[in-house]
Formats: sequence, structure tokens, C-alpha cells
Amino acid sequence: MLKRNLIYTGITRGKRLVVLVGQKRALAMVVKGRQTQRTWSKLAEWLSAERS
Repeated sequence: MLKRNLIYTGITRGKRLVVLVGQKRALAMVVKGRQTQRTWSKLAEWLSAERS
């Protein structure tokens, strides 16, 4: 679950307080990492179906 976008989403959704639990080294690897993985969702398909 060490994905940069997941960490970003978790932090930005925090309303009052965000607590990160884990190893500093692991978090540093995630933040420095450039790898992103394509998310496959049907959102575009669902939105276009709603317009029809």
C-alpha cells in the first residue's frame, strides 16, 4: 500500500488531524518515488452513460 497517490489522498482528506504511522524510511521512499500506476475505473464510462 505504499503508493504516493494514496498517501497524498489520505493527507489531503484529513479535516483536523492526520497521523502517519510507520517507518520514516518507508514514507521517504514513497515521497521520493516517481512510480505511478494507472488506475482503471469506469468513471468516464458511467459519466458518459449519464449524459445519454
